[in-house]
Amino acid sequence: MGREKENKLGLGPVNELTRYVSKYVVDVGGKHVHESGGTMLGATRRVVGFMGGRVRSVRQVHGEGDGEESLRFYKSRGQHILINPRILDTIVRKSAINPTDTVLEIGPGTGNLTLKLLEAAHKVVAIEIDHRMVQVLEKRVLQRGLQGKLRVIERDAMRCQFPRFDLVVANIPYGISSPLVIKLVYGATPFRSATLLLQKEFARRLLANPDDSGFNRLAVNVKLVADVELVMDVSKRDFLPSPKVDSSVVIIRPKPQVPNVDLHEWRAFTRICFTHRNKTLGASFRQKRKLFELFKMSNENDVDKGDCEDEGQDEGGFTSFKEKIIGVLRTGGFEQKRPSKLSLEELLHLLSLFNQAGVYFEHRGQHKTEDRFDANDD
Repeated sequence: MGREKENKLGLGPVNELTRYVSKYVVDVGGKHVHESGGTMLGATRRVVGFMGGRVRSVRQVHGEGDGEESLRFYKSRGQHILINPRILDTIVRKSAINPTDTVLEIGPGTGNLTLKLLEAAHKVVAIEIDHRMVQVLEKRVLQRGLQGKLRVIERDAMRCQFPRFDLVVANIPYGISSPLVIKLVYGATPFRSATLLLQKEFARRLLANPDDSGFNRLAVNVKLVADVELVMDVSKRDFLPSPKVDSSVVIIRPKPQVPNVDLHEWRAFTRICFTHRNKTLGASFRQKRKLFELFKMSNENDVDKGDCEDEGQDEGGFTSFKEKIIGVLRTGGFEQKRPSKLSLEELLHLLSLFNQAGVYFEHRGQHKTEDRFDANDD
């Protein structure tokens, strides 16, 4: 009970299949499913059985080492290894890595992408929480003689401070996509670009524009500070274990100049606006809980919630504050508009109108030393 489903991946010796790094041969009942590059060197082919779409055993040949290792991958942790060398090469090429660059890779796994990054970059900093993966990664890098170019940080990427880097190139675990993207684009470390392999549906949310049916808070927050480009879609068949959905490669490029707005307050503002993105702003800002939160942040005096339960009594100016909020929306022509239909410029203008009226969405001068990168930005 409570046990995670697991897949098993065998790391086999070179003479069984091929010398091509990360070469996989997968058969289902004798039927060929996936093969990427390389030439068969031996007569042995490992047959892989599938039961209900679940990989029972897979032999992976990296082309290094003289022994066989067993490694279990957990889909619940987003451990899906990209095995198509053409996709790996495209990711590295599109990243435009310079020989002097330091590349940050998050979730390197067994190192299929890492090895290619090490060949192109001056240095690679890989953040990996799974010690088993780190052991395989370091072994493969050592066998290539590239250990001097690799630094491994064995920690949770969401809980550690990133070192200096020029580029990010990574196959991102699906479960941390949203908070990780926000941590990158709103973080303190400047970088040139981030080439990320993401779940296709998530990538589409990231690329959404105003008037798109899927326009959302994540897209708004990222577009404020960065441009996003779709590079290519990647089939789920290019991974082992195979995920349930396809993926996409996107490139995120931070803007050289961003609007003059408090970024903490901006994220707090969009959180309120997009809680119900298809409701009118007038309806959203009339919700009592939201009004009370804004009232507390827009006044120096702490107000007890019980003082505001009866709207018939203007305890501490709460009723007049509510009228101020609605007045700003009406004056700016936003009361009947929906946030999912507003452009970035319109949202910036609305925030400016609120601030001019003395309405704030973040405690001024009380920013945390370490920002929160929660999973609710989308």
